[in-house]
Amino acid sequence: MSATPVLSALYRYPVKSMRGESLAASPVGPAGLPYDRTWMVADENGRFVTGRTHPELVLVTAKPGPGGVTLNAPGRDDLFVPDDAFTEPCPTIVWGSEFPAWRGATAADAWISAYLGTRLRFMWIGADTARRVKTAPDVPLTFADGFPLLLIGQASLDELSARLGRPLSMARFRPNLVVAGAAPFAEDGWKRIRIGGTTFRLAKPCERCVFTTVDPDSGRKALDQEPLRTLAKFRKTPEGVLFGQNVIAEGSTELVLGMPVEVLE
Repeated sequence: MSATPVLSALYRYPVKSMRGESLAASPVGPAGLPYDRTWMVADENGRFVTGRTHPELVLVTAKPGPGGVTLNAPGRDDLFVPDDAFTEPCPTIVWGSEFPAWRGATAADAWISAYLGTRLRFMWIGADTARRVKTAPDVPLTFADGFPLLLIGQASLDELSARLGRPLSMARFRPNLVVAGAAPFAEDGWKRIRIGGTTFRLAKPCERCVFTTVDPDSGRKALDQEPLRTLAKFRKTPEGVLFGQNVIAEGSTELVLGMPVEVLE
Protein backbone atom coordinates (compact mmCIF):
# COMPACT_ATOMS: atom_id res chain seq x y z
CA MET A 1 0.00 0.00 0.00
CA SER A 2 1.28 3.47 -0.78
CA ALA A 3 1.71 5.87 2.13
CA THR A 4 -0.89 8.31 0.76
CA PRO A 5 -4.12 7.18 -0.91
CA VAL A 6 -4.70 8.56 -4.40
CA LEU A 7 -7.68 9.27 -6.65
CA SER A 8 -7.42 6.29 -9.03
CA ALA A 9 -10.63 6.56 -11.08
CA LEU A 10 -13.33 9.11 -11.80
CA TYR A 11 -16.74 8.31 -13.31
CA ARG A 12 -19.95 10.09 -14.21
CA TYR A 13 -23.30 8.68 -15.32
CA PRO A 14 -25.00 11.25 -17.59
CA VAL A 15 -28.29 9.29 -17.61
CA LYS A 16 -29.34 7.52 -14.41
CA SER A 17 -28.70 3.74 -14.76
CA MET A 18 -27.05 4.04 -18.17
CA ARG A 19 -23.37 3.23 -18.82
CA GLY A 20 -20.83 5.34 -16.96
CA GLU A 21 -18.10 7.50 -18.50
CA SER A 22 -14.54 7.19 -17.25
CA LEU A 23 -12.83 10.59 -16.93
CA ALA A 24 -9.16 11.57 -16.60
CA ALA A 25 -10.08 14.91 -15.03
CA SER A 26 -13.22 16.85 -14.14
CA PRO A 27 -14.43 19.90 -12.25
CA VAL A 28 -16.33 19.03 -9.08
CA GLY A 29 -18.46 21.08 -6.70
CA PRO A 30 -21.28 20.72 -4.17
CA ALA A 31 -23.62 19.51 -6.96
CA GLY A 32 -21.13 16.76 -7.89
CA LEU A 33 -19.57 16.23 -11.33
CA PRO A 34 -20.94 18.12 -14.37
CA TYR A 35 -23.52 16.08 -16.33
CA ASP A 36 -23.77 13.38 -13.64
CA ARG A 37 -27.35 12.03 -13.62
CA THR A 38 -28.60 15.08 -15.51
CA TRP A 39 -31.11 12.92 -17.45
CA MET A 40 -33.29 10.02 -16.38
CA VAL A 41 -35.82 7.52 -17.67
CA ALA A 42 -39.24 7.67 -15.96
CA ASP A 43 -42.63 6.03 -16.25
CA GLU A 44 -45.63 7.99 -17.49
CA ASN A 45 -46.25 9.32 -13.97
CA GLY A 46 -42.73 10.76 -13.73
CA ARG A 47 -41.49 8.06 -11.33
CA PHE A 48 -37.87 7.08 -11.89
CA VAL A 49 -37.01 3.88 -13.80
CA THR A 50 -33.63 2.24 -13.25
CA GLY A 51 -31.53 -0.82 -13.97
CA ARG A 52 -33.14 -2.53 -10.99
CA THR A 53 -36.20 -3.23 -13.12
CA HIS A 54 -34.74 -2.60 -16.60
CA PRO A 55 -31.17 -3.97 -16.53
CA GLU A 56 -30.71 -3.37 -20.29
CA LEU A 57 -30.35 0.33 -19.45
CA VAL A 58 -26.70 -0.32 -18.52
CA LEU A 59 -25.95 -1.07 -22.20
CA VAL A 60 -26.98 2.43 -23.34
CA THR A 61 -24.20 4.99 -23.75
CA ALA A 62 -24.97 8.68 -23.23
CA LYS A 63 -22.55 11.36 -24.42
CA PRO A 64 -23.40 14.75 -22.89
CA GLY A 65 -22.47 18.18 -24.19
CA PRO A 66 -23.45 21.82 -23.74
CA GLY A 67 -26.56 21.53 -25.95
CA GLY A 68 -27.89 18.11 -25.03
CA VAL A 69 -27.05 14.40 -24.96
CA THR A 70 -26.51 11.70 -27.60
CA LEU A 71 -27.92 8.23 -26.86
CA ASN A 72 -26.47 5.05 -28.34
CA ALA A 73 -27.86 1.54 -27.76
CA PRO A 74 -27.48 -1.91 -29.33
CA GLY A 75 -29.70 -2.22 -32.41
CA ARG A 76 -30.84 1.41 -32.36
CA ASP A 77 -29.77 4.46 -34.38
CA ASP A 78 -28.00 7.14 -32.33
CA LEU A 79 -30.27 9.94 -31.14
CA PHE A 80 -29.24 13.47 -30.18
CA VAL A 81 -31.63 14.94 -27.60
CA PRO A 82 -31.30 18.75 -27.38
CA ASP A 83 -31.97 20.44 -24.07
CA ASP A 84 -34.55 22.69 -25.76
CA ALA A 85 -36.68 19.62 -26.59
CA PHE A 86 -37.72 19.56 -22.92
CA THR A 87 -40.57 22.03 -22.93
CA GLU A 88 -42.89 20.94 -20.09
CA PRO A 89 -42.21 21.23 -16.37
CA CYS A 90 -43.24 17.97 -14.74
CA PRO A 91 -43.24 16.66 -11.16
CA THR A 92 -40.97 13.66 -10.82
CA ILE A 93 -40.14 11.19 -8.04
CA VAL A 94 -36.81 9.59 -7.08
CA TRP A 95 -36.86 7.39 -3.94
CA GLY A 96 -39.86 9.16 -2.41
CA SER A 97 -38.42 12.62 -3.09
CA GLU A 98 -40.76 14.66 -5.31
CA PHE A 99 -39.42 17.66 -7.23
CA PRO A 100 -39.94 19.41 -10.59
CA ALA A 101 -38.01 18.36 -13.71
CA TRP A 102 -38.63 18.57 -17.47
CA ARG A 103 -40.24 16.37 -20.10
CA GLY A 104 -41.41 16.87 -23.69
CA ALA A 105 -38.57 15.30 -25.71
CA THR A 106 -41.00 13.13 -27.72
CA ALA A 107 -38.33 11.63 -30.01
CA ALA A 108 -36.35 10.52 -26.96
CA ASP A 109 -39.51 9.16 -25.29
CA ALA A 110 -40.18 7.04 -28.40
CA TRP A 111 -36.53 5.93 -28.67
CA ILE A 112 -36.22 4.72 -25.07
CA SER A 113 -39.73 3.17 -25.13
CA ALA A 114 -38.86 1.18 -28.26
CA TYR A 115 -35.55 0.04 -26.76
CA LEU A 116 -37.08 -1.16 -23.47
CA GLY A 117 -40.38 -2.35 -24.94
CA THR A 118 -42.64 -0.32 -22.66
CA ARG A 119 -43.97 3.25 -22.65
CA LEU A 120 -41.51 5.52 -20.87
CA ARG A 121 -40.40 9.14 -20.72
CA PHE A 122 -36.96 10.69 -21.00
CA MET A 123 -36.50 13.46 -18.41
CA TRP A 124 -34.06 16.35 -17.93
CA ILE A 125 -33.18 17.91 -14.58
CA GLY A 126 -33.14 21.39 -16.17
CA ALA A 127 -30.50 24.08 -16.44
CA ASP A 128 -30.63 24.33 -12.63
CA THR A 129 -31.86 21.52 -10.43
CA ALA A 130 -34.73 22.30 -8.04
CA ARG A 131 -33.87 19.26 -5.90
CA ARG A 132 -31.78 19.33 -2.70
CA VAL A 133 -30.12 16.71 -0.49
CA LYS A 134 -32.63 15.79 2.24
CA THR A 135 -30.14 16.02 5.11
CA ALA A 136 -28.34 19.08 3.67
CA PRO A 137 -30.96 21.42 2.16
CA ASP A 138 -28.33 23.85 0.80
CA VAL A 139 -26.74 21.12 -1.38
CA PRO A 140 -28.14 20.77 -4.93
CA LEU A 141 -28.91 17.28 -6.22
CA THR A 142 -29.64 15.89 -9.68
CA PHE A 143 -31.39 12.56 -10.38
CA ALA A 144 -28.79 10.71 -8.22
CA ASP A 145 -30.26 8.47 -5.52
CA GLY A 146 -29.62 10.70 -2.53
CA PHE A 147 -26.22 12.41 -2.62
CA PRO A 148 -24.10 14.15 -5.28
CA LEU A 149 -21.08 11.80 -5.07
CA LEU A 150 -20.23 8.20 -4.21
CA LEU A 151 -16.73 7.11 -3.15
CA ILE A 152 -15.42 3.52 -3.04
CA GLY A 153 -11.95 2.28 -2.10
CA GLN A 154 -10.29 0.04 -4.70
CA ALA A 155 -9.08 -2.23 -1.90
CA SER A 156 -12.70 -2.66 -0.73
CA LEU A 157 -13.65 -3.99 -4.18
CA ASP A 158 -10.54 -6.21 -4.22
CA GLU A 159 -11.56 -7.66 -0.84
CA LEU A 160 -15.09 -8.37 -2.10
CA SER A 161 -13.71 -9.99 -5.28
CA ALA A 162 -11.40 -12.19 -3.19
CA ARG A 163 -14.29 -13.35 -0.98
CA LEU A 164 -16.44 -14.05 -4.03
CA GLY A 165 -13.59 -15.86 -5.79
CA ARG A 166 -13.71 -13.89 -9.04
CA PRO A 167 -12.82 -10.36 -10.13
CA LEU A 168 -15.63 -7.82 -10.09
CA SER A 169 -15.86 -4.67 -12.18
CA MET A 170 -16.11 -1.38 -10.28
CA ALA A 171 -18.79 -0.44 -12.85
CA ARG A 172 -21.31 -2.62 -10.94
CA PHE A 173 -21.19 -0.23 -8.00
CA ARG A 174 -21.35 3.05 -9.95
CA PRO A 175 -19.01 5.23 -7.89
CA ASN A 176 -17.90 8.72 -8.91
CA LEU A 177 -14.61 8.64 -6.99
CA VAL A 178 -12.34 5.60 -6.57
CA VAL A 179 -9.45 5.78 -4.10
CA ALA A 180 -6.47 3.41 -4.26
CA GLY A 181 -3.76 2.91 -1.66
CA ALA A 182 -5.90 2.62 1.48
CA ALA A 183 -6.85 -0.50 3.44
CA PRO A 184 -10.08 -2.34 2.54
CA PHE A 185 -13.07 -0.35 3.83
CA ALA A 186 -10.82 2.40 5.23
CA GLU A 187 -13.35 4.86 3.79
CA ASP A 188 -15.87 3.70 6.41
CA GLY A 189 -13.82 5.52 9.05
CA TRP A 190 -13.25 8.76 7.13
CA LYS A 191 -15.30 11.85 7.99
CA ARG A 192 -13.54 14.51 5.88
CA ILE A 193 -10.94 14.28 3.15
CA ARG A 194 -9.13 16.71 0.88
CA ILE A 195 -8.55 16.15 -2.84
CA GLY A 196 -7.12 19.01 -4.90
CA GLY A 197 -8.37 22.41 -3.80
CA THR A 198 -11.36 21.41 -1.70
CA THR A 199 -12.57 19.19 1.11
CA PHE A 200 -15.22 16.49 0.95
CA ARG A 201 -17.54 15.37 3.72
CA LEU A 202 -18.40 11.67 3.92
CA ALA A 203 -22.08 11.98 4.76
CA LYS A 204 -23.50 8.45 4.93
CA PRO A 205 -22.66 4.86 3.98
CA CYS A 206 -24.29 3.67 0.75
CA GLU A 207 -26.93 0.93 1.00
CA ARG A 208 -26.68 -1.53 -1.89
CA CYS A 209 -29.50 -3.20 -3.78
CA VAL A 210 -30.20 -5.72 -6.52
CA PHE A 211 -28.74 -3.33 -9.14
CA THR A 212 -25.27 -4.56 -8.09
CA THR A 213 -26.21 -7.99 -9.50
CA VAL A 214 -26.56 -6.57 -13.04
CA ASP A 215 -23.54 -7.34 -15.23
CA PRO A 216 -22.51 -4.01 -16.81
CA ASP A 217 -21.24 -5.79 -19.95
CA SER A 218 -24.21 -8.09 -20.64
CA GLY A 219 -27.08 -6.12 -19.06
CA ARG A 220 -28.29 -9.26 -17.29
CA LYS A 221 -29.06 -9.88 -13.63
CA ALA A 222 -27.05 -12.65 -11.96
CA LEU A 223 -29.23 -15.66 -11.12
CA ASP A 224 -27.04 -16.39 -8.07
CA GLN A 225 -27.70 -12.87 -6.66
CA GLU A 226 -23.97 -12.15 -6.59
CA PRO A 227 -22.14 -10.08 -5.52
CA LEU A 228 -24.94 -8.85 -3.23
CA ARG A 229 -25.19 -12.24 -1.49
CA THR A 230 -21.48 -12.32 -0.60
CA LEU A 231 -21.54 -8.65 0.41
CA ALA A 232 -24.46 -9.34 2.77
CA LYS A 233 -22.40 -12.00 4.59
CA PHE A 234 -19.96 -9.43 5.97
CA ARG A 235 -21.42 -5.97 5.30
CA LYS A 236 -25.03 -6.29 6.49
CA THR A 237 -26.19 -3.81 9.14
CA PRO A 238 -29.60 -2.63 10.41
CA GLU A 239 -29.34 0.12 7.76
CA GLY A 240 -28.81 -2.38 4.92
CA VAL A 241 -25.91 -3.95 3.04
CA LEU A 242 -23.28 -1.21 2.95
CA PHE A 243 -20.59 -0.63 0.32
CA GLY A 244 -19.13 2.81 -0.42
CA GLN A 245 -19.67 6.23 1.09
CA ASN A 246 -21.96 9.06 -0.01
CA VAL A 247 -19.97 12.26 -0.26
CA ILE A 248 -20.59 16.02 -0.47
CA ALA A 249 -17.94 18.40 -1.84
CA GLU A 250 -17.59 21.41 0.47
CA GLY A 251 -16.26 23.64 -2.33
CA SER A 252 -15.23 23.50 -5.98
CA THR A 253 -11.99 22.27 -7.58
CA GLU A 254 -10.57 20.40 -10.55
CA LEU A 255 -10.00 16.68 -9.96
CA VAL A 256 -7.24 14.85 -11.84
CA LEU A 257 -6.42 11.16 -11.61
CA GLY A 258 -3.44 10.47 -9.36
CA MET A 259 -4.16 13.33 -6.96
CA PRO A 260 -3.39 12.52 -3.33
CA VAL A 261 -6.34 11.95 -1.00
CA GLU A 262 -5.62 13.47 2.42
CA VAL A 263 -7.68 12.13 5.32
CA LEU A 264 -8.43 15.12 7.56
CA GLU A 265 -10.59 13.34 10.14
